[in-house]
Amino acid sequence: MRNRPTTGRARLALALSVLLGGGALTALPAQAAPAADGLAVQYRTSASGATADQTEPWFKVRNTGSSTVPLSQVKIRYYFKADSPSASYRFACSWAVRGCAAVTGTFGTLSSPTSTADRYLEIGFTPAAGTLAPGADTGDLQLRFHQSNWQTLRQSDDYSFNGAQTAYANWDRVTAQLAGATVWGAAPEGNDPTDPTDPTDPTDPTDPPGGGQTLFDDFDYDSHTDPALSAHGWNVRSNSGGPGVPGATWDPSKVTFVSAGGNSVMNLETSTAGTGASTTQTEVLTRSTKFQNGTYAARVRFSDAPRSGPDGDHLVQTFFTINDLKAPMADDYAEYDFEYLPNGGWGEPSTILYTTSWETYDPDPWQAVNQHSEQRSSYAGWHDLVVTIDDSAITYYVDGQLFGTHDARYLPERPMSINFNQWFIDLNGQTSTTPRAYDQQVDYVLHVKDRVLGPAEVAAAVAGYRAEGTGFVDEVPAP
Repeated sequence: MRNRPTTGRARLALALSVLLGGGALTALPAQAAPAADGLAVQYRTSASGATADQTEPWFKVRNTGSSTVPLSQVKIRYYFKADSPSASYRFACSWAVRGCAAVTGTFGTLSSPTSTADRYLEIGFTPAAGTLAPGADTGDLQLRFHQSNWQTLRQSDDYSFNGAQTAYANWDRVTAQLAGATVWGAAPEGNDPTDPTDPTDPTDPTDPPGGGQTLFDDFDYDSHTDPALSAHGWNVRSNSGGPGVPGATWDPSKVTFVSAGGNSVMNLETSTAGTGASTTQTEVLTRSTKFQNGTYAARVRFSDAPRSGPDGDHLVQTFFTINDLKAPMADDYAEYDFEYLPNGGWGEPSTILYTTSWETYDPDPWQAVNQHSEQRSSYAGWHDLVVTIDDSAITYYVDGQLFGTHDARYLPERPMSINFNQWFIDLNGQTSTTPRAYDQQVDYVLHVKDRVLGPAEVAAAVAGYRAEGTGFVDEVPAP
């Protein structure tokens, strides 16, 4: 087992800012200034098209001087042409080695607009970003911005954009200031970033960062009795009750941690010999019900066949969030599911993957208010599962592809827990009394409070945590 790093070594928080305003355009060329003492800026883009839903400038800032640099004294400017005079923009940090909570982004207008720039995005750092030693760099700053109305933007005519630069390299069409002095790059002609008359709009402040607190767990534990598992907020279920086969037990000892692909993964084993008394099921869930809007993600391995014994059982393998049903048809209930049925069930004859968003239900007599999407095909193997919840919709992704979008009427009204379980719907799919056992595995789980991340941003965030050696962090406050 790998050593666990200290909780909170990495943070993922997304800060937003808004700009209103614009200006006329003129065409003037610009010449790059040589790098001065202090800093160099490397740039790449992960959105290289002439048009895009959002511009994605990624940076690394290197200290080329001989003295340590406080990052709070550093400002970077990326220059672009507004898509219309009235266009407004929003900024977000998807991932930063120094922590997105330590990165700021504000927009400004240029005093001398050109044919390729009349706005700029200025990146700054809070004191929490720390310092840069001589020769060191910040590591990835994976940034993005988009129009507030999410209209497609054109970036091919933006001064600082280079769609061909998909790997980090020095880029002098962004500027860097150190303690108020320009030490890198060339601004569009007539726009000295150190000019005190440069009209950064003081009436357009950065939005309060709000949200962005993260839960991340790499599931690097010894066993279900590892004290760290409980200390990190997880409950391995042992109490009786549904869902599943009457008489079945929930067995904590069947939750184990094994190595797969170089990572520690959680294994949930569920087994039966064809009777309720012989059936064991598994579930792991957060003790706290503190998760509501935001992004939920997990990498899960589904199984079509048992590890041993005959196949055919009506099995459910899951990743979901849920709160308690206070009364039949209570309207503050919420549940959002990925449910994989490798052998069918619930009236389905064969393999199916469901995503379901719940408003409420009545268990007796059964009635339900929900919306679901489904795909009738095999999903055996590892899959990246993402569900995002904002103020307008619930959106499900599988392996980076949109799986389903559900309506605002199903949005949660109370916080929820995060759960994984594997259980039998019934014992009708396979009537044999030969013992059989099925495995479901979980590589990691991620939640980002009140922030919507796309699948690529989720992957970048997880890769960043792992690159830093961060196996667990929980910043999500109690409700």
